[in-house]
Amino acid sequence: MNDCSARIILQARDIVPIVKRLRREKKRIVLTQGSFDLVHIGHARYCDKAREYGDVLIVGVDSDAKVRQRKGPNRPIVPEDERMEMLTHLRSVDYVVLKEAGGERFGLIKLIKPDVLVATAQTYDEKTIKNLEKFCGKVVVLDPMATTSTTAKIRLMQINTARKIEDRMRTKLIKSIEEVLEELRNN
Repeated sequence: MNDCSARIILQARDIVPIVKRLRREKKRIVLTQGSFDLVHIGHARYCDKAREYGDVLIVGVDSDAKVRQRKGPNRPIVPEDERMEMLTHLRSVDYVVLKEAGGERFGLIKLIKPDVLVATAQTYDEKTIKNLEKFCGKVVVLDPMATTSTTAKIRLMQINTARKIEDRMRTKLIKSIEEVLEELRNN
């Protein structure tokens, strides 16, 4: 890893002393969370917008196991260490914290108690947001920042690959049939 490794927190509890220091410095802490698989422009815009709500942006990143639980056995595409490092290269991200599978619901939120929690519209319903406000100064809900999601991009790649395979198989099958027919004619 590069010099960004100091901003990657692999054990959630290790963010606590950092948060305490930031609070002593009177910093406004913003937290957001997600998978961040195949980091794209929407993720970068989302983090930039989230950072506008405070002085420090902490990003909780779902572990590989957590992503598999939520999105299926073929996800994530990018392993957790790479997703975390990639996020540290975004100018708006100050710290990245790994979120393990099987942890307490809202565990990172309760641990950090951010001044602002930033989420997407699909993440929490109104009742959950009201519940989360017990642990946060405020909850901000952002709209998607890109026209397609990572899941949509993966689906498009799968469809395009399937079409290529189909075209290739059709060509080979036709060629094989033509060869068999030619062989039958010659016999």
